[in-house]
Amino acid sequence: MQSPRERSKVRPRAGWMVMGKRGRPSALEVCRVLAVFFVLFPAVSLQCKILKCNSEFWASTSNTGPEEEFCTALRAYNSCVRRTARTCRGDLTYHSAQHGIEDLMSQHNCSKEGPTSQPRARTPLPPPPPPVLTDSQERSDGPEVCHYERSLSRSTAAPNYTHCGFFGDPHLRTFGDDFQTCKVEGAWPLIHNKYLSVQVTNTPVVPGSFATATSKLTIIFKNFQECVEQKTYHAETDELPAAFADGSKNGGDRHGANTLRVVEKVPGQHVEIQARYIGTTIVVRQVGRYLTFAVRMPEEVVNSVEEGDNQDLYLCLHGCPANQRIDFRNFRARATEAHSGGRSRSSTGAHGFTYQSAKAKCKERLPVEDLYFHSCVFDLLSSGDINFTMAAYYAFEDVKMLHSNSKRYHIFDSDPLMSSAAKRGKDLLSVFLLNLLAVLLWSECGGIRL
Repeated sequence: MQSPRERSKVRPRAGWMVMGKRGRPSALEVCRVLAVFFVLFPAVSLQCKILKCNSEFWASTSNTGPEEEFCTALRAYNSCVRRTARTCRGDLTYHSAQHGIEDLMSQHNCSKEGPTSQPRARTPLPPPPPPVLTDSQERSDGPEVCHYERSLSRSTAAPNYTHCGFFGDPHLRTFGDDFQTCKVEGAWPLIHNKYLSVQVTNTPVVPGSFATATSKLTIIFKNFQECVEQKTYHAETDELPAAFADGSKNGGDRHGANTLRVVEKVPGQHVEIQARYIGTTIVVRQVGRYLTFAVRMPEEVVNSVEEGDNQDLYLCLHGCPANQRIDFRNFRARATEAHSGGRSRSSTGAHGFTYQSAKAKCKERLPVEDLYFHSCVFDLLSSGDINFTMAAYYAFEDVKMLHSNSKRYHIFDSDPLMSSAAKRGKDLLSVFLLNLLAVLLWSECGGIRL
């Protein structure tokens, strides 16, 4: 295969050249101009079929690969033009095509003898792929119990879907829409219920810093009735497979196996796991050197806790332990104070972001200053890794795809200074009302009329 640069050297240039023989327009350009002319004025050439030859040639060379393919198409073009000789002998386009073919054969060193092929435009198109059906349209390939929404009785209310996300340095959005920034170095469970378990492993981003990010992810889908066998999905940095650990892409050999499947969206970067038998969709991405996780799950499945299981460390449900949380507000307040005080607080990362430059970089992808935006700023300052900008961006994109309430896409954290002012205002109002009440009571008791 020729590289684009090599091909550009051998193809004739569009436009007009000067000096001698090259003073003529290129053959390709002449054909193109004349083709447009006769499309606009079709009555000029009702009998002559040269335009059909032109269009077939352009269609067959639109994605031409090796030079041999181009020469084959050119010989087919030449044969088509010759067949029109009787009706096109006095046609300007016909004579231009003849000269153009000669020039092209000379420029590309094509021999007049050799194989010809039918133009690609005349080859039958392959049948269209089967349509992608939604959950409600998908033909059942198993018992009703293998399709979560179909298994619900008609009298049951529609399921309430919840969302959990884990990304960046890391930041956690729980099923209850609580947004936290955590340390959680090492292995931690994100989800653990009757149907599946999800565990992440977080490693330090910068030596000597609290900043960690997810480098490994393991998801175990448990054996479920006649629908799916137990399946394990494992991903880690630079290894985001498009299949389960056993090489399969669905739930096994059972009748409802296709209600669990792995779908590769972008090789090595984006995988979606659809578990329709429990109404769950999981998105796993690799952004930079680290992984992100997002899930959409019915509330019933979220709370399906087995008796005796310790759920205290189920991060998506209960959040990070108090001793593992990072005071996000305090960090932002110190960064804001450092910037307003004129001190340049650069991160320990290689990029050396200041608070202002980190905000500017995050603003490019996250224009709304919600907690996704502030998490992006936090990550750039704490790690210096520019890829965390995209991690926050994709985490928010996953929210828009997976969260059932569009009004809850953005999560905002109220300004702590404003909160303090409001609290002080409430306290002052309470004191004033108490004093007023005391004065009124004293006046009444003393017989004084105000």
